[in-house]
Amino acid sequence: MDLGLTDQVYVLTGASRGLGFATAACLVADGARVVLAARDAAGLAAAVERLGGSDHAVAVPADLAAPDTAERLVAAATDRFGRFDGALVSVGGPRPAAATAVDDQQWRDAFETVFLGTVRAVRTFADAAPAGGAVAVVLSTSARMPLPGLGVSNGFRPGLAAVVKEFADGYARRGVRLVSLLPGRIMTDRNVELFTAAADPQRARADAEAAIPLGRLGEPTEFGRVAAFVLSPAASYLTGLAIPVDGGALPYP
Repeated sequence: MDLGLTDQVYVLTGASRGLGFATAACLVADGARVVLAARDAAGLAAAVERLGGSDHAVAVPADLAAPDTAERLVAAATDRFGRFDGALVSVGGPRPAAATAVDDQQWRDAFETVFLGTVRAVRTFADAAPAGGAVAVVLSTSARMPLPGLGVSNGFRPGLAAVVKEFADGYARRGVRLVSLLPGRIMTDRNVELFTAAADPQRARADAEAAIPLGRLGEPTEFGRVAAFVLSPAASYLTGLAIPVDGGALPYP
């Protein structure tokens, strides 16, 4: 199947590793070019090399909490590759903690990055995208169902999913699509961290796998393929929905 990604140009945030990098790799494999953003400059440089170098990818060290970051990333795409077709917005998850253990300052700090930084970036990318462009937002299955020990994520992700849906409706007449992606237990560094923090990491992983109908944790590439399709012209009639990528773990679709 031809996804129509040849020579398309996408910005990906949180892309030095994990789900952002996995999506970048899938996009580049199908002929797209990418601008990678993250706070880790060394990690970004290594990611660009893994993707084949500057003909395929460029790195922009940046933090979504900064108000001008999204505009800088669009400019980097057009300056280097001559166009901008869309974006994957991924923000690192807040520190694990039950909602009852999160103080006011931690909520404020997370709001600036996890919530407001995401909303600002999505709005900027959607404004800049041409007809046929797309913006995908990486959230979590916590947008549908609270996850134990992830109080801040449980608080912000459902609201972000609602905002993305409202944006999708608003930008649809311009031909710009917006979709939320809800990854479940996928073996990124983030999930390794969560398992390691458990009292019994092996038991925690076994319990997580037992709760997934497919009986295993996901691989980052499995998410990346879904995200690349959603961003591609081949998904031209998908907008405004939230897609779980969780091996069937959510109890309802």
